[in-house]
Amino acid sequence: MNAITLIDRAPRRADGDGSVQVHLDPTLKIDTAKVFAVYGKGGIGKSTTSSNLSVAFAKLGKRVLQIGCDPKHDSTFTLTKTLMPTVIDVLESVNFHSEELRPSDFMYEGYAGVQCVEAGGPPAGTGCGGYVVGQTVKLLKEHRLLEDTDVVIFDVLGDVVCGGFAAPLQHADRALIVAANDFDSIFAMNRIVQAIQAKSKNYAVRLGGVIANRSADVDQIEKFNQRAGLRTLARFPDLDVIRRSRLKKATLFEMDESPEVLAVQREYLELAEKLWSGVEICDGHSLKDREIFDLLGFD
Repeated sequence: MNAITLIDRAPRRADGDGSVQVHLDPTLKIDTAKVFAVYGKGGIGKSTTSSNLSVAFAKLGKRVLQIGCDPKHDSTFTLTKTLMPTVIDVLESVNFHSEELRPSDFMYEGYAGVQCVEAGGPPAGTGCGGYVVGQTVKLLKEHRLLEDTDVVIFDVLGDVVCGGFAAPLQHADRALIVAANDFDSIFAMNRIVQAIQAKSKNYAVRLGGVIANRSADVDQIEKFNQRAGLRTLARFPDLDVIRRSRLKKATLFEMDESPEVLAVQREYLELAEKLWSGVEICDGHSLKDREIFDLLGFD
């Protein structure tokens, strides 16, 4: 089984021995859409990647839901042009009586018709991100908002791979890692690969590949990929127009169509087509820290 289908999911079971994370309700499955979880080093451009990928899927005629999983709740602002309230804040406002909420209280429609939700997170130093993700999926299921969705994209906080923020992996078909061509983001990528390995023992999630971002070259990423059994799915260069799109609170599909913008748009559309068609599973494995240290760099 290489491509994603909606009928070939492995049964999801409780985490194995040694797990100390919040246990999610195993009945809360997203089984009506293809689900992607986007991870990567903090500040590497996961939200930019997720939002533009969401639009690319929408341009292909897919019904898309993007879920931001960060207390900053800034995953979707280029789509909605606003900082949305988080699911946790909205639930708290009704004393967690979810039946009192309407979909418009926590889900906004963004550019190209992308539906947007910001899960938020617990206050700093308290709580668990897994609980937040679980409550978000539960709320979406209660309001039957996943039934008309083709693609779900989880945009996940930084490179945190604790049990809580690894929770989207319990819902995802494919995990995607955003990385730049540098030591720090590749080191973080290695830890994320380790988390995906752990989750794939008990859940359907598999590693889809690497999205190289802010990278003029990918020589260091490819060194790591060759050793760790990964592949690069797409590459986006470090363009000033990408920085400006964030400042304009816009996706790249809304920017003036210069040759470089059109090239990046095409790359996102090709990535969306590739993911929708089904990418082969990366049989990747994490490396020892010392092995990465010795592997990367110039001779």
